[in-house]
Amino acid sequence: MASKRLSRLLTQVRSRQRLHLTQPAVSKRIALLEADLSARLFDRVGQQVQLTEAGHALLHRARGILQQVDDTRIAIANLTGEVAGKLSLATSHHIGVWRLPPLLKADSLRYPGVSLDLHFTDSAVAYDQVLSGEMELGVVTLSTTEVHGIDAIRLWRDPLSVVVSAEHPLAAGPPISLEQLSRHPAILLDLSTFNGRIVRMLFDDQALSLNIAMSTNYLETIKMLISIGLGWSVLPISMLDDETPTIDVGPGNLSRDLGAIYHHERTLSNAARAFVALASQSA
Repeated sequence: MASKRLSRLLTQVRSRQRLHLTQPAVSKRIALLEADLSARLFDRVGQQVQLTEAGHALLHRARGILQQVDDTRIAIANLTGEVAGKLSLATSHHIGVWRLPPLLKADSLRYPGVSLDLHFTDSAVAYDQVLSGEMELGVVTLSTTEVHGIDAIRLWRDPLSVVVSAEHPLAAGPPISLEQLSRHPAILLDLSTFNGRIVRMLFDDQALSLNIAMSTNYLETIKMLISIGLGWSVLPISMLDDETPTIDVGPGNLSRDLGAIYHHERTLSNAARAFVALASQSA
């Protein structure tokens, strides 16, 4: 009985908005499920609702069940060989603006039956979404370390450079050291992001502190702030123009890897396979 209610509940919770179910209706089904399992799934304190230990255990298994259902549906649909259906794709704003447009255009022209569900987010968040099964693919900045459960395909090497405004004291000067650069205010991506870690590791390797004046997760915003003289930053070379001259900072070349990610154990749809193949050809 509990297994049947679990199956129905998973379907209803997942489809609540589409089926126009009210929150009380879902709450009633959760209460029935808790009664069948003889376990409280949520702690309700005032307006706060948190999963109990049993709730966490159920959530983990429920996601696995939903993933198996999706994989079964995809595997059967793939047998036809048709490239169609929904493709859920997570990407960063920068990649979405600077890298994806020609790829998305080519994919839509070649496979008109594919419906793209595009989500813009931070690369680290995209990893989590792919791991949880929320997104089928991610086209993101690749992690510098291996992430368990994720397969990654490098598509582009993205060179980076230290940049300032044309009026900055360091502009058009001789090469400088990281130690000299660290004395000047920086405008950087959040250091917890994949891109931020690249800069942080560079300074950590020389035991140097960063003088961060401002932080934002949008490269286009950083470029604007740099262009009006508010500090230095690290940006992809593809974004640079006369308003953001580069600085030669010691030896070595800064870069990041951009690519596609998907769950190691997930059966990719024909739409996802075709997109990855097209992206690999254009890289």
